[in-house]
Amino acid sequence: MTTIGFIGSGFIGGTVARLAVAAGYDVVVSNSRGPETLQDLVAELGPRARAATSADAAAAGDIVVVSVPFKAFDKVPAEPLKGKAVIDTNNYYPQRDGTFAELDNAETTSSELLQRHLDGAHVVKAFNNIYFKHLGSLARPGQADDRSALPIAGDDETAKRAVVEFLDTIGYDAVDVGTLADGWRFQPDTPAYGPPYGTFDDPVGHRATADQLRTAVDQAKR
Repeated sequence: MTTIGFIGSGFIGGTVARLAVAAGYDVVVSNSRGPETLQDLVAELGPRARAATSADAAAAGDIVVVSVPFKAFDKVPAEPLKGKAVIDTNNYYPQRDGTFAELDNAETTSSELLQRHLDGAHVVKAFNNIYFKHLGSLARPGQADDRSALPIAGDDETAKRAVVEFLDTIGYDAVDVGTLADGWRFQPDTPAYGPPYGTFDDPVGHRATADQLRTAVDQAKR
């Protein structure tokens, strides 16, 4: 069984970890404050979960979820992630992260910067466009009529297939938007970011089909 490593275990990382454990995966969670601060989460997740340092979580995961504030992307341990599929959940928020001229000028994307840092890894952007409460509540089995979809973007086809399989197992269809350079199409302030699943004051959210998501992605403007 695949092990999922987590570098960052906050709202999105913790929610993905819960979905992964429910789907039968083993998980290794980490954060910047140390494994001792994650004992409550590990106790909630049960015997399939353990806490570790970020480097250990990176080494242990067959797939690794990076879910840290974007400004900390260059602190993600690169060496143990070489050759692995890395799911990037991050968004660039200048008011939180400070300004990055390359992003402000649309010269690159946040996921491309992470990929540049993680030389040898295979970054796939996912989970960044959905409110964490909706992510937890909208997961459905594969044959469910009310299944939702999530967008992904990445440069490595093998890594994308692994992420699509992971999404399917935890309860979501996937819409392949293209390369990491296309990831801007579902970043903040685009139609695919947030609204397809409901408003932030609705803790449950509502279904977003693959067709609805493709329409929203196609409406994105830079």
